Amino acid sequence: MRQVYRPLPIDEEIKLNSKKIIVSKTDKTGKILYVNDYFCEVTGYEPNEVLGVPHSILRHPDMPRAVFYLMWRTIQNGGNITAIVKNLAKSGKYYWVTTDFENHRNSRGEIESYIAFRRPASKKAIEAIEELYSILLDIEKRHGMEASLVYLQGYLDERHTTYNEFMDKIVKPKSLMEKLFSIMKRTFRNSDNNVNYSDNYKEAV
Repeated sequence: MRQVYRPLPIDEEIKLNSKKIIVSKTDKTGKILYVNDYFCEVTGYEPNEVLGVPHSILRHPDMPRAVFYLMWRTIQNGGNITAIVKNLAKSGKYYWVTTDFENHRNSRGEIESYIAFRRPASKKAIEAIEELYSILLDIEKRHGMEASLVYLQGYLDERHTTYNEFMDKIVKPKSLMEKLFSIMKRTFRNSDNNVNYSDNYKEAV
């Protein structure tokens, strides 16, 4: 397995272009199979540096593990989930994204890979989630991830909502931006870039 070295975080934000999306594709174990050009521009990694590497190389230490547990459990079960994520670039800088997923299935209907689409998280969404993430992270450090998940469920129950409903409320884009994001996703699916993942992966590892 390739050695993964995460950079030391620095308190400097990377501003994202609202007209572009960050795209990555991973296998069922979370190893990166493909990244688009904007992924490389934002993160500072070249494709050959990340292909075959766990996607967790981008995980920022300010992110609670409970959120990734929910994301992973949902997509493994064939569902989609939206999340606000603070990611870590190669430089140590950070960037906030709104992420959602699509799963790809083989001819037998089995999930074989996942595609993540990321767009800039709004200031409103970041403000709505940052304090909660801080609380979850502190709980995890003191009591572990299970306690963090229990707290998150209590937080949602108190507000009579589910995780997906909570996310929809704080990240739902205005109609124009929603249409633009949908167009960008559709363009990616239909582009010639979305081919030959297996060959790229074999060359990388």
